[in-house]
Amino acid sequence: MSRWDETYRALAGCYDEMTQDVRYPAWADFLEKLFSREKRPVKTVLDLACGTGTMSFLLAQRGYEMIGVDFSPEMLAIAAGKELEGEGEPPIFLCQAMEELDLYGTVDACVCLLDSVNHVTRPDKLYRAFQRVHLFLEPGGLFVFDVHTPRHLEGLDGGVFLDETEDAYCVWRTDYHPKRQICTYVMDVFSREGGLWRRETEVHEERAYSPEELIAALQKAGFQRIRLYGDRKLRPPQAGEERIFFTAHKPKETAKK
Repeated sequence: MSRWDETYRALAGCYDEMTQDVRYPAWADFLEKLFSREKRPVKTVLDLACGTGTMSFLLAQRGYEMIGVDFSPEMLAIAAGKELEGEGEPPIFLCQAMEELDLYGTVDACVCLLDSVNHVTRPDKLYRAFQRVHLFLEPGGLFVFDVHTPRHLEGLDGGVFLDETEDAYCVWRTDYHPKRQICTYVMDVFSREGGLWRRETEVHEERAYSPEELIAALQKAGFQRIRLYGDRKLRPPQAGEERIFFTAHKPKETAKK
């Protein structure tokens, strides 16, 4: 097994605690603002790269029928152990890579959040992922995702960061490669086991995609009406913005060949 196959193996157990600063309700509010702009109602939603399922459960609590998909069995194991609070139906979770997405039916919308698109570092795989999303969207369906901008990833070069909880400690170092457009994160994760600490190392990568690259890939996959927004703002991205959102639509009618 390669180090790439072990991504999130160590981090899964402490991921929720390490990301407590992510304002998930505010993200869900922004998604619902986008949903409300649609002419067709959004009822079924695919949460692509759902991780530990926090957003899947949050949207399920708000009345959406949710399917969560992630490539990490360890992250999905955490998601499966959660319980839905309040009304609504619990999400369905599937273990799949983005470019191998295979659903039982179609959905009204797909969301892919927290710069998960950046983690698909090969443009050919990202194009295939966009194709699969397009395939499983209803005609007129909505695709929403966010990315870290090249400016943000370039700015991480040479950084050293620390996250800690009562039972976990994570030190991560970053290195940006301009020619490859790749930011590499080397993470040392220390987990408490009784009176001892276990150390594991994970390597994550994010690719710096330009807006033009992403628009071209979306169009090639068949999407139309592509729009860019600022960081959870219903306005175009501003200069210096480090996270931007994309929305794209599957055409209501596909031309017959």
